[in-house]
Amino acid sequence: MIKKYLFLLFLCLGYQAYAQERAFKIPDTLRSKDYDYLFERIKELEDGSAKQSLYLQSFLHKAKSEKNPEKIIDGYKNYVHHSPENLKLVYADSMIYVAKKSRDNALIGSAHLTKGIVYYAQKKHNYALDNFLIANNFISKTNDNYLIYKVKYNIANIKYYLRFYDEAISLFRECITYFKDENARAYLNSLHLMGLCHNKIGNYGLCSETNEKGLAEGKRLDNNEMKSYFIHSEGINQYFKNNYATAIKKITYSLPVIKENEDFANESVGYFYIGKSYWALNKPEMAIPYFRKVDEIFDTKSYIRPDLLENYKLIITYYKSQNNLKAQLHYIEKLLKADHILDTKYEYLSGRIRKEYDTKEIISERNNIKTLLDRRKYNDFIFIAVITFLFFSILFLVYRHIRNKNLYRQKFEELMKKSEVPKVQAKNANKGTLNINEDTVAAVLKQLEKFEKDKKFLEKDMMAAKLTVAFGSNAKYLSKIIYHYRGKKFTKYINDLKIDHIISLLKEDKRIRNYTNLALAEEAGFSSTQRFTTAFYSKTGMPTSYFIEELQKVQP
Repeated sequence: MIKKYLFLLFLCLGYQAYAQERAFKIPDTLRSKDYDYLFERIKELEDGSAKQSLYLQSFLHKAKSEKNPEKIIDGYKNYVHHSPENLKLVYADSMIYVAKKSRDNALIGSAHLTKGIVYYAQKKHNYALDNFLIANNFISKTNDNYLIYKVKYNIANIKYYLRFYDEAISLFRECITYFKDENARAYLNSLHLMGLCHNKIGNYGLCSETNEKGLAEGKRLDNNEMKSYFIHSEGINQYFKNNYATAIKKITYSLPVIKENEDFANESVGYFYIGKSYWALNKPEMAIPYFRKVDEIFDTKSYIRPDLLENYKLIITYYKSQNNLKAQLHYIEKLLKADHILDTKYEYLSGRIRKEYDTKEIISERNNIKTLLDRRKYNDFIFIAVITFLFFSILFLVYRHIRNKNLYRQKFEELMKKSEVPKVQAKNANKGTLNINEDTVAAVLKQLEKFEKDKKFLEKDMMAAKLTVAFGSNAKYLSKIIYHYRGKKFTKYINDLKIDHIISLLKEDKRIRNYTNLALAEEAGFSSTQRFTTAFYSKTGMPTSYFIEELQKVQP
C-alpha cells in the first residue's frame, strides 16, 4: 500500500514537473548563453529561489531543444542537486530514462550512480547499493576513469558502513590517488572517510594524521567544505584517546555546519559521542539529552548503524539505575527494533556486495592475471625461441669458425710446400685446337713470359685492352692464348699473379707482414682493398690476416 502511494506521488510530481517544462519558454536574454554560464548561475543562487528555477529550466530547455542526451541528463542532475528531497528521486529517474534511450554505457552508469548517491544521502543503503552495482556494471564497460573511481568511492562507503574497514581503506587509497588532481571535494571526502576507517580499526594516531592532512589540504586547495567534517572526525577520535573534554569541544564546534548540510547521519554520530564523553566523565545526566537526540533521529529518519546500538544500551542502563521500568521497556523495544533493522540491512548489503561486486572484482582480477600469465607464456616462448636461435647461431658460427680454421690450416700447409711459385704450365698440349697461327701463339707466349718476369702485372688498371696494345696483338687471340696456356680468364690470371707476388714478399720480407690490407693492395697494384682481399681469398682459400698469423709461427 505504501509503495503504491509513493508511486502515485512520484507520478503526480513527475507530471507536474513535465507540465511546467512544456509551458516554459526560455527568455531571449538567455537564448545565446552557453551551458557553463547557466550552470554557474545555478550554483551561485539560493536553492528554491525563483531566479535559480529560471536557470534550471533554461539549462534543461536548451538541452532538450538541441536533443543533446548528455546535457539533458546534466539538466536533470542540476535538479537533483537543487530540488527538495521529495523530488530528487523523480529527477534521478528522468536521468535514467534519458540515459537508457541513448544506449550509452557511461550515461546509463552515471545516472544510476546519481540515484544511488541520492539513496545513500537518505541512508537507504539497500537501494543505494542496488544502484551502485547497476552503475558499476555499465561503467566497467567504458574507459571513463572518473566514473570508475566514483563508483569505487561509493562502494567503499558501503564497505565502511558494513565494517569491512581494511577493504574500504584499500579503495579509499585508490580514490585519494586518483582524485587528488581531478576533483578537490572527492579527494577531501576520500581522506575524511579513510580517517574514519583508521579510527574504527584502532589506528587513532593515523586517524589524527589523516584529519590534519585533510585540514591542510583543504586550506591548500582553498576548499573549506570538509573542514567541519575533519574536526568532527577528530573529535570522535579524541574520545577513543580518552580526551573527553577535547572530544566534546571539537564535535560541538563541527555540528552547526553538519546540521546546516542536513547531514543527519553525522549529526546523530556526533550527539552519540558527545553523550559517551559525558558518560565517561561520570556525568550521565548531561549525556542522556544527547542520547535522546540520537533516538529522535532514529525515529524521524530511521538512521542507525552498529556502533549506535550502544546508545540504547546506555539509556537502558541509566533508567535501570533510576529504577524506571517504563523507560527501560521503551528503550529495550527501540534497541530490538534497531537491531532487527541492522540485521536485515546488513545481511542484504553484505550478501550483495560480496556476490555482485567483490566476486566480480575477483573474477576481473583473475582474468587480468590469466591474461598476464598468457602474455608471460607468449613472451617466454618468444624469449626461448630467440635464445634457441642465438644458441644455434653461435653454435653454427663456432662450427664454421673451427671448420674454416681447419680448412685454412690445410690450405696454408699446401701453400707452404711450394718453395716458389711455379710457372703455370699449358693446360692443353693440343695447340692446334686454338685455330691460331703457331707463330702468333709463340710470339704471345714469349711476351707473356717477359710480362710475368718483369712484373708488369703490378701496374694498376691492367686491363686486357691495355695488354693487347702493349703486345701488338688481337684481344680475342690474347684471351684465348691466356686461357689455353695459363688455364684462367684474363682477370683471374692478372689477380693470381699479383697475389703470388704478395705471397712471395710475405714469405721473404718480415716487414711486409706488418702492412695493412690497404698497403698490400697498393703494393700489388689493386685498385681497392676489397678487390685485393677478395682476390687473396679466391687464390689461397684463406684471409690475409690468417696467412700472415700462421706465417709468423713458422717463420718468426
